[in-house]
Amino acid sequence: MKKDSKLFFIVLLVFSTSLGGVGQFLFKEGLLQSGLYLEILIIAIGILAYVISTAVYFYTLARTHLSWAYGFGGISYIVAELLAYFILLEPVGIARWIGVLIIAVGTALVGLS
Repeated sequence: MKKDSKLFFIVLLVFSTSLGGVGQFLFKEGLLQSGLYLEILIIAIGILAYVISTAVYFYTLARTHLSWAYGFGGISYIVAELLAYFILLEPVGIARWIGVLIIAVGTALVGLS
């Protein structure tokens, strides 16, 4: 995969935004911990995930169009929703699943444009 190919930047954006969703999950998971040190550790890992996510996004943004790259931001919502449902066992109603599907389709369309 060449560094200037569209596929390369799609992979970077999917990685970056997914890592943002993982960061959100780690914030929530850290806040659920009863031990202060474990809570701080998990939240710190979440912050690290955000820092890496932001660095990758900045790299990509400097080399692509904002209007195209920003459209991938919905992936972080999808990742956070899936982690909340499958790991935190949070209830997700049908309307929210439809919203996740619409975001996924929208993100795919942005990626194809």
